[in-house]
Formats: sequence, structure tokens, C-alpha cells
Amino acid sequence: MSDTIEIYDSTLRDGAQAEGITYSLEDKLLIARRLDQLGVHYIEGGWPNPTNPKDLSFFREVAKLGLRARVTAFGSTRRADRSPGEDEILNTLLRAETQSVCIFGKSWTLHVEAVLKISLEENLQLIEDSVAYLVGQDREVIYDAEHFFDGYQANPGYTLQTLLAAQRGGARLLVLCDTNGGTLPSEMDHILRQVKEATGQPFGIHTHNDAGMGAANSVVAVELGAVQVQGVFNGYGERCGNANLCTLIPTVELKLGRRTIGREKLRELMDFSRFLSEIANVYHDHRQPYVGESAFAHKGGVHIDAMLKDPRCYEHCDPEAVGNERRFLVSDQSGGSTIASKLAQVCPGLNKRDPLAQKVLAEVKRLEHEGYQFEAAEGSFELLARRAMGTYQDQFSLVNFRTITRKSGGAMEETEAILKVEVAGQIHHTVAEGDGPVNALDKALRKALEQVFPCIRQVHLEDYKVRVLSSSDGTAARVRVLIESSDGRDSWGTVGVSENIIEASWIALADSLHFKLMRETAQQTSSEAASGT
Repeated sequence: MSDTIEIYDSTLRDGAQAEGITYSLEDKLLIARRLDQLGVHYIEGGWPNPTNPKDLSFFREVAKLGLRARVTAFGSTRRADRSPGEDEILNTLLRAETQSVCIFGKSWTLHVEAVLKISLEENLQLIEDSVAYLVGQDREVIYDAEHFFDGYQANPGYTLQTLLAAQRGGARLLVLCDTNGGTLPSEMDHILRQVKEATGQPFGIHTHNDAGMGAANSVVAVELGAVQVQGVFNGYGERCGNANLCTLIPTVELKLGRRTIGREKLRELMDFSRFLSEIANVYHDHRQPYVGESAFAHKGGVHIDAMLKDPRCYEHCDPEAVGNERRFLVSDQSGGSTIASKLAQVCPGLNKRDPLAQKVLAEVKRLEHEGYQFEAAEGSFELLARRAMGTYQDQFSLVNFRTITRKSGGAMEETEAILKVEVAGQIHHTVAEGDGPVNALDKALRKALEQVFPCIRQVHLEDYKVRVLSSSDGTAARVRVLIESSDGRDSWGTVGVSENIIEASWIALADSLHFKLMRETAQQTSSEAASGT
């Protein structure tokens, strides 16, 4: 038995069936390139039927990329009232000109009789001759036994006959599909053992996550001899999604000791996961196993204290193995060890009992009691710490600001911000207009600072979130504003809290620029020290 488990990716077909996800042709080609670089073995490109010109175009264009992975066209068995040679679905699959073809057929008597409305014998015949027709056209055929596990529980004998029909037709691989995603691992184990006895042929697994068992069922299948795992990166897919390849690949590699894409490529997994989220234009799931930003994030003081002594205490694998990183979160649950570890970069060797660590910890807990949150605002935390240590002095300070929003008739006119800030003893008085008070303040502040600090031009806003902290207070509620900023090289988060949303936004906005100036000053000092000036 080979140690390599084939990874069959269905991100471009099954994944695109997820609610809220749509890929353009350019998106699909870009994802296909990245999938190939990651090292998957099969890339299911879509269902090339006459009513889907985008997928037909995809197969034409992807052939020009020279990918190493086997690009696969997906479709169904023939229609019951047509021979294989006359069937439009099968012949369109051939026109995709892929070496590999994956077709699905009905395994469950319910679908045969209620959906196809044909006899059970007719269904066996169309499975066998559809596979045989494609094999006769020199295609590798992967047969997806749709609804296999539900079908087996309803009528095991007939469900096994459908597999044998595909086997007689010449299918290279029989893939067992938990299409409704409701099978339990114990049921999976029992059924797969019966299938192995009946067919004696290598099999693959295709699971959905409707009962939250998609990845677990696929792991059971691999343990029982599955040679191919079908799934979708980030777990996208119809309803609750498909088995998540971001979970399955590292589990198979690191836990079962079987090769998938290889350990070196495994280190690119988190980067690919974030790339796919960006292309799909959906929020990257921070709580995904292995590749979520929270997968190796530690918050409790007791946990962090133990982690600093031995990472095995609260981590099941090395985060670097999947391209992730360990993070210690600062919060009101933090202890001295958390603060000391977070301050290690700016103050190496700091002990958790050091008065400075205790001072910063006390300030963090005070601010979090007021509603601040530093988990996603490490820029604000570092500023807080450096200010406490005396290693950073704010390079600008607010004198005052005023915002004016004019509304006439049904249209909202632009908001004007009037701002005074002090820089090196000089008052800079600026006015700017924007789409709302925060945008106007941002523009006015940049206008005041960019002439003095050109590096500010590099900073742009990536995300802006507002959280109401005391909803019972209605419009007078305290709010927390989280801002994520980037200079194209690094990203950082800052936070502000106030009953006034404009003030909370100002605090987070000002800190985002303070952080950039602090980093620039530190880099300049480091360069001067290195050059001996």
C-alpha cells in the first residue's frame, strides 16, 4: 500500500456551490495555479455543460497553464432515455479534453425511483455503460457514488451492486460519498469494512459536514484504506460545506504519517487558506483547526505560563508545520507571564515579577474593564507598553477637533473635519472633507502630518469595526472601535473606547499612526547604530 493519499480538490466546483461564494473565470484560473503550486493531485474544474459557458471556458484556458495536477471535468452518468454516444452530458465532458473525468451516479434506491424515476436495473445499466463509454474514449474515470452511505443503510445489497456496475465499466477509482453529511464515524467504519470485502478495489472518500463529521469521517476512511480524499479548502461547499482539506491534509500528514502534499508544502497551508478567503471575498475563519489565526492563540494566564515552559502543554502540533504561528493574547485574563512574553521583543529578559510587567498588566486590566480589547489590537498594546517604559514619546498630540455634517433634502452632503494637532511645538491647523466624520478626520490628520512625516503616506486602513458594549444604554452606549492598518509590509490593530463613537474612532485612528511613527523611529535608530553614526 502506497503511503501517499491522493488529494482531490473540489474548491472550484463543490466549493463554488457555497452560499455567498462566486468565482469569476479569472478567479478560477488563479486558484488553479495556486492549487497546483500547493501540490494537490487532482483539481476538479467544474461541470462543463452547455448551459455553463464559464466552466467550458475554464477548461480551454486552464489547458494552457501546463499544470502538473490532473485537471478533472465533473458530470453525471447519461440520461436514461439516451445511449452514451448520444448523451449531451457525456460528450460535453469529452469536449473538456481532460485526461481525467469524474462522474456521479445514484446509489440510493430513493433517488433512483423518486428522482430518476427509472427501475433499479436501468440505473445499474446506465452507471456501467456511462463509465465504459468514457473509458473507451481513453479517459481515466473516477466514479463518485452519490448518497452512498444513506443508500447503504436503506438497501446495502443494491448499493454495493451500483459500485460493481461502475467497476465493470472500468472505473479507476470508486469514491464513496456522504452527500447528505449525516453519517457518524462508527457507521462509516462498519460500512467501509463491508465495501472492502465486496469490491476488493481501492476506494476514495467524499464527505460533507452537515453533522460536523466531514473531516472525522474522511480520517476514518483513510485509516481503513481510502487512497483518495476529496474535499474543499476552507470547508466551503453546499449547505454546511465539504470536508475541509485545510484540516484533513495536516491530520493525514502529521497524525497518520501518510504523505499528501508533503511536509514542505504543508508550511504553505495557512497562506493558501488566507489567499482563498480573499479571492472568495469572505471572512477568513479564525477558528479553523491548523490554519485559523486562533488555532495557536493562548489567552489564559495559566495556559501561557505553562506554554512558556513547554509548548506541548497546550498545543497538539507545531504551528510552523502548517505555516501558522503561536500568539499570546493580552486581556484581563492575562498574567505576568503573558505580559512578560509580549514585552520580550522590546525588553528582552523581562521577568513576569518585574515591576514594569506588573505596571503594564495593571493598566491592561484597567483599560479592559473600561471596554478596551487588546487581543486584536497589538499595536495599541505595544504603544501602551513603550509609553510605560519611556521608550516612546508621542510625536503628535491633539489640540482639538470639530466635525460638521450637513444634510439638506434627501441627500447627505460630505462631512467636514476641522483639526488642530501639535507637532514638535508647532500647531498644525487643517480642514478636510470626507465620507462621514471618521473619514474626514483621517484626511485632516494626514494632511497635518504627511509633510512632517512622509512615511504616513504608506499607511492605509484595511478594516474598521464598531462594537456596542452597553446596548441597554441605547444611543448613549459605550462603543469599542477596532482599526486594522497596513503599510504594505506589516499590519497592526489599534483600539479606542468611548461613549462617543467619533472619539473612540479618533483614539484608534491616532494610535494607528503613532504605531507607524514608533516603528519608523525604532528602525532608524537601529540603522544608525548598525552604521556607527
